[in-house]
Amino acid sequence: MPYNAPTMSNVSNRMPLIDAFKAIASQLILLHHLSSYGPLAATARDVLPLSMGWLFEYGRMAVQVFLVIAGFLAARGLSADGQALTRSPLPLLWKRYLRLVVPFLAAIALAIVCSAIANQWMDDDAIPDRATLGQWLAHATLLHGVLGVDSLSAGVWYVAIDFQLFALMTLLLWAGRRAWVAPSLVLGVALASLFWFNLDASFDNWAIYFFGSYGLGAAAWWASGRQRLSSWMGVILTVSIAALVLDFRLRIAIALVVALTLAFSRRTGLLERWPDARPLAFLGQVSYSIFLVHFPILLLTNGLYTLYELDSAESALYGLLATWAISIAVGTLFYRWVESPEASQRINAALGWLGNTALEGSQKTGRLATQLLRRVVFGRS
Repeated sequence: MPYNAPTMSNVSNRMPLIDAFKAIASQLILLHHLSSYGPLAATARDVLPLSMGWLFEYGRMAVQVFLVIAGFLAARGLSADGQALTRSPLPLLWKRYLRLVVPFLAAIALAIVCSAIANQWMDDDAIPDRATLGQWLAHATLLHGVLGVDSLSAGVWYVAIDFQLFALMTLLLWAGRRAWVAPSLVLGVALASLFWFNLDASFDNWAIYFFGSYGLGAAAWWASGRQRLSSWMGVILTVSIAALVLDFRLRIAIALVVALTLAFSRRTGLLERWPDARPLAFLGQVSYSIFLVHFPILLLTNGLYTLYELDSAESALYGLLATWAISIAVGTLFYRWVESPEASQRINAALGWLGNTALEGSQKTGRLATQLLRRVVFGRS
């Protein structure tokens, strides 16, 4: 999912526990979508009703893991010691926007192409309607959710919410001005989310709906740096239990468990040491790329399943297994070519060159037009 991950080559910056959380949560979301869309899922549900039903109902809860981790890492990067943000937030927001949008738009382009192909092979509600320019612009500005624009791929609401959450936390830390005020604003808004906004699903296109989980992640980072860890963890636990007593929400309970685990593991040093498993580290690193590309792959495999008129349980299960494996493979390539820091630098440099070239061209055109206009005017005079 979309947040800054530690560089794999830099062992001192690695957090194996976060890698593991990301790997497991991203796979659950992938399996949730495999159990939700297309004829492959429909056939598999007839054969494995319990497991497919569980993934359909509860797999989406893994999003809470990413919300908490995102808040945890945002606090680490913006306010490691609970201090106010003194520099301008605008460059930070622009950097975050580019970090999210460059791979996001590449994945949207892939989704548009795959949707067009799959639409030739099958007629299914999972296939988005043909994209329009306005729809693409809404996605490019991350406003598709708040504008009520139909999504061009599954789960893309999260990308917009991630940016909103980061922006809200950045602005709160910047508005705080003082060390104790800044984190207090973040925690205050998190409380408002837990006890009010998160109870009303009409807010689910806005960051405030999810800020309770995000704030728990930030609180976990700040708590784990304090000398009296038990007191801070006690406050987090008490507030969260009170919110659950008011209205039990499994998603908040999951967020609480993840936040407490991160706080305890950072304090004890487990965060940087355990579990040291390369497959989990790898899947954690490419989790955002897999998240972005898996739905277009799912549309194509469902389309092929329909095109060849397959309907057996075995073919559906093999099709889902192939979709899962191909999604990981394509996600790995997508990470290497689009999402990785090196690829992002190349893409941003190319975009900057194109922008400068266009600007220089428009300036030259303007100068030539001005000179021509002067000649015409002087010639008439």
